[in-house]
Amino acid sequence: MSQVFEPFPLAGTTLANRVVMAPMTRSRADAESRTPTELTALYYAQRASAGLIVTEGVQPSPAGQGYPATPGIHSAEQVAAWRRVTEAVHAEGGVIFLQIMHTGRIGHPSLTGLTPVAPSAVRAAGQVFTGEGPQDFVEPRALTGAEVEETVADFARAARNAIEAGFDGVEIHGANGYLVHQFLAPNSNVRTDAWGGGPEGRIRFAVEVAKAVAGAIGPERVGFRISPGNPFNDIAETDPADLEATYTALVDALAPLGLAYLHQMEAPGVRELLLRLRKQWPGAFVLNPFTAGSPTGAESLKLVEDGTTDLLSFGALFLANPDLPARLRAGGPFNAPDLTTFYGGDARGYTDYPPLGA
Repeated sequence: MSQVFEPFPLAGTTLANRVVMAPMTRSRADAESRTPTELTALYYAQRASAGLIVTEGVQPSPAGQGYPATPGIHSAEQVAAWRRVTEAVHAEGGVIFLQIMHTGRIGHPSLTGLTPVAPSAVRAAGQVFTGEGPQDFVEPRALTGAEVEETVADFARAARNAIEAGFDGVEIHGANGYLVHQFLAPNSNVRTDAWGGGPEGRIRFAVEVAKAVAGAIGPERVGFRISPGNPFNDIAETDPADLEATYTALVDALAPLGLAYLHQMEAPGVRELLLRLRKQWPGAFVLNPFTAGSPTGAESLKLVEDGTTDLLSFGALFLANPDLPARLRAGGPFNAPDLTTFYGGDARGYTDYPPLGA
């Protein structure tokens, strides 16, 4: 598997290898200021041997927060706190992108004091975890046309803040049922204006966000994440023809922008579409493959070797193995992720996973 561990040129930046740390919510930011902490800096610095780190989802505005203790990138205090993180990662030779994540209808007024916003006033089925425990999702408020434009500007402002904080780039979160994905999906976007309707209208928000962010910081510093067919957060993209039309149109519109990469989180049953999008995309392709109930592991390295993807992202396995590239090269052993410490808490299950030889 030598190709996985060779340097890879990514839009003018040379990555040490093709192993990517996937974005993972950890809910360990300061609860009041929504700033990353000293533990956050240590957590990412421990994992700097990744070819590329993509941070947990970071809200571009107060309205973009959907979970307790998630960090923002919309205040001067947050920018300063993130700068300590990027300095720690760069000191270890790492490359780090910040993921911009607006959760849209996935949230609750008890978290922010605000009614969640969305493309349409369609409540998601299910519950969200809050400081008072799990609560039902509420009906979101549909963004006006002017507010859609303001939200696009929020993404661009967040990207500029990320570069000020020392990040090498940003990833736009267009997956997993959050705001960008809500615009893409026909069950959460029932608008009849220019931001909805058929595939061409539903992709408009995603494309305008990408254009605004690329214009703010340069396209070579921008990645984009998608998850076609992913039902998470009550997304329904169940019509195969509409799914294909939506995502091929999206990739066609993003391709000329010259973005750093396209990052696909694979949902079950979409490998054929994945391969089509991979062929359609002109730049670097990052894949987080579907692995049926287990973390992405060493067996997925063959997807780089056979050309299915250029880079491979690992979630839970990277969470539990700070030196994952070395372990993959050696064939293990691997620490097992502790699910009970995934969200919230202190150093336990965050910065205390031992490296090889410890």
